[in-house]
This record gives sequence, structure tokens and C-alpha cells, in this order.
Amino acid sequence: MVRGLYTAYTGMLNEQKRLDIISNNLANSATVGYKAEGVTSQAFKDFMAIKIRDESNAYIDEGIGTFNPGVKLGETYMDWGQGSLRETGNTYDIAIEGNGFFQMRVTDANGNSSVKYTRCGTFKCTSDGYIVDAEGNHLQGSGGDIQVPVDAREIIIKEDGTIFADNVPVDTIELVDFTDYDYLELYGDNMFNAVDGATMIGATGVLEQGWTEQSNVNVISEMVSMITITRAYEAGQKMIRTTDSLLDSSVNQIGKV
Repeated sequence: MVRGLYTAYTGMLNEQKRLDIISNNLANSATVGYKAEGVTSQAFKDFMAIKIRDESNAYIDEGIGTFNPGVKLGETYMDWGQGSLRETGNTYDIAIEGNGFFQMRVTDANGNSSVKYTRCGTFKCTSDGYIVDAEGNHLQGSGGDIQVPVDAREIIIKEDGTIFADNVPVDTIELVDFTDYDYLELYGDNMFNAVDGATMIGATGVLEQGWTEQSNVNVISEMVSMITITRAYEAGQKMIRTTDSLLDSSVNQIGKV
């Protein structure tokens, strides 16, 4: 394979993946609790270039330096930075300020339930008093699914998660945290699933009733990165066209001589 073509190809493939990540970030810039993603790049392992059958040194094969065949994708990572808080005034909108995740009981299409974790605090109260998210997943408290009296005149949620209905405590929102976020995998747009090796610890964050945590995507920074990636992709295209032109000249012109 012609090295120039392969190097340009790997570079363009890498930039395409980065563009996909940035596009997803921009699409979710208004998603409550969304955490921006990023991707790293790394070089392929260097190879030693060798002189073979070089009569200048008694036909001894010698190394003449190293070359790199291109770039490859590294890993996709999550930016866990705090998003800005926006006041909504809604009783069941809750923001986490600091570290921690809400626990949500999610039921799949087969009726199997599992606990997922999220920073999205946009909740509502059902007709039977359960606090759920937009998909109907149940917020978890110290006693499991949180349920409040439907006839309560006032619902107050304290910073420590204690829920009061007409000044009577009814449940406590149980936040959790993890020692290493590398053991969390994305589930949907703003939920996470704990994989094998995840170690759960107590959360240090506090709750703010009537607020939501916005996405931590920096739209301006993402747009600048998108422009940079587009320019790099175009450079790869030019390199392929140039290499193709050189090969055409080598085969159809020099080869005729």
C-alpha cells in the first residue's frame, strides 16, 4: 500500500469519528444533565526503515530511522464537569450541585427492571404519587420507588434529599457516587450503567429543588473544534488527490519511457 494514501486515509477516518462526537455533543447541548464526550488520537507503532542490499556498505542491512504509518483512534472519554444550574421553579425539578447521581429504576421492553444512574433531574409526579422522569422511570429513595401523597398541598425537598409533604417527612432521595467513572457506560443520552468493577460510594453533592443542571457542552468551543476538524479532513483529501496524481504520472508518463 502506498504510504501517503494510507496515512491520509487514517487521518480522515480519525477526523470523521471526532466530528461524529462533536455533532452528538451539539445535538445534546440543550439536554438536561448531558455530559460532553471527547475522543483521543494516537499514532500507530513506529516501524524501523531498513536499507537492503546497499552496496555502499558491503551490502550490510542497516537501519535508517523510523517512520509512522498514520494515526488511529484512541478512546472515547466523558467530561464529568458540573453543568450550569437553571432555575425553573417546578416542584419536581431537582439539580445536583457537586458529585453524585440519581438512581432510576428502568424497566425494559421485556419487563425486566434495573437501576441506572443519571444527572438529569427533570421529574414529574404521577396520578398515584410516584416521582418519575419523562420516560416513566422511577426515582429511587431510601425505601425504593419514591411516592408522595397526591393530596399534599406543599412538597419540599431539602438539600440532603429529605422529602417533606406538608411538613411531614415521607422519603429521602438516595444519591450515589462512584470511585472511578471509567466503570460507567452511557445508556441513552443522559443515563449511565455501572459495569463490572464499579465501586459505589456515598455522594457529596447537594440537591436544589426548582432547578435543573444543564448540559456542560461548550457550544462555542465545539464549533471551533468542528471548523478545525473540517480543515484537517480537507487536508487529507488534498493529500489523496496529490498522491493519486503522482501515481498517475508515474504509471502513465514515466512508465512509458
